[in-house]
Amino acid sequence: MAEKPSEEPRPESAAPSDDAWEQFLRDSEAGVPGSAPKEPSARARMVTERLRALDEAQAAAAGRKGRRFGRSRPVAPARPEGWRTGPAWRETDGRASRRRTVWSVVGVLTAAALAVVAVNPSAALSWLPGGLGGGGADASGASASGVDASGVEASGVDASPLAPETARPTGAPGGAEGIPTRERPFTGSPAARWEAGADAIRLPRAKAVNGVPAARIEEALRGTKEFLAAANLDPAVLRGGEPVKALALVDPLEADYLADLRAAVRRPTEDNDPVSAFTRFDPEEVDLVGDVRVRGRMTVAPDTAAEGRALITADYTFVYGVARVGGDETTRVIVRRVLQVDAADPSRYQGTEGRLWIRDLASEIGNDDCREGDGLINPSFFSDLLSASPQAGETRDPYDRSTSVSREDECGVVSRT
Repeated sequence: MAEKPSEEPRPESAAPSDDAWEQFLRDSEAGVPGSAPKEPSARARMVTERLRALDEAQAAAAGRKGRRFGRSRPVAPARPEGWRTGPAWRETDGRASRRRTVWSVVGVLTAAALAVVAVNPSAALSWLPGGLGGGGADASGASASGVDASGVEASGVDASPLAPETARPTGAPGGAEGIPTRERPFTGSPAARWEAGADAIRLPRAKAVNGVPAARIEEALRGTKEFLAAANLDPAVLRGGEPVKALALVDPLEADYLADLRAAVRRPTEDNDPVSAFTRFDPEEVDLVGDVRVRGRMTVAPDTAAEGRALITADYTFVYGVARVGGDETTRVIVRRVLQVDAADPSRYQGTEGRLWIRDLASEIGNDDCREGDGLINPSFFSDLLSASPQAGETRDPYDRSTSVSREDECGVVSRT
């Protein structure tokens, strides 16, 4: 049996257009009858409005999916052998990509922890994610002298400083006892043994790679360090200021990406938040305490897609001691940045001398409230956790540098701070 057609009428029309009314007025003046545009029925207007609302909702959802900040750009096609630039080679690569994964500490408290807080606050502090207490003994069995045979960092308040990182670790660093204070913000953290400031960003020895001269490699390495320091260590930027030095290092030929960065700083939005590239706090809410601790490494590799190009990868974790303004409560924020910079043979490719072409920038931010669009990192303190709602999402150790940076734009939970 044939299916009975729907009895719901299709809309007769939308509201009469301006052109239809003008035609009606002209016909009326000329004495032409029956040309008045028909006003749609109430039923038709209702159906039309419902269809329009559905279309707008679908379009909005599609826009959010496609424009979410930090999504990966399409992979650029390989260039034929011997390819040389006419216009700037940068334009063929599309804009550089930025990704951000945020890890909150909300959700780590349980009913048992709350019960302990009531009877033994010190014990409760030692339970909290790295942050406000200890992480226990090092399950890897690493000694306090540095890195054990498996490549896992040891930890401890009195342990000796770690040697510079030269390869990816094989596991997460061990735990440490203690509660952070304004005077000792890195107590209880693996970062207590990390180096501080820009001196921790060491450059590998520059040599020619894939047809790129050693001098060009060295220039790109220095620029990469300057960008990391300007974006993550500059005191003015950390206090929420504009990253003037970092922006000045980006090649102006990368116009779209540079415009996005500037717009993010001046008018942050959910889809374009500057904390994906720059570390910024609200000075009215947070005091930065102690030196910024830094650990990571920088490498140079040939670009397998084209002769005369090399890829610099800088993978660094920055740990910030933060205290609530007007109080003693102290915790930490852990930010990992993986920055990829192109270095090209200037005789084959166009570029601006002394500037960087940023191919990719991925980030993980540990201990942020996952608020998007305000342009700032908003850490959680112990008193915040007591009244916070549980946070869903993957749990991750922000100090674990043995894994790759998450390539998803999401919010998860940190296991410690």
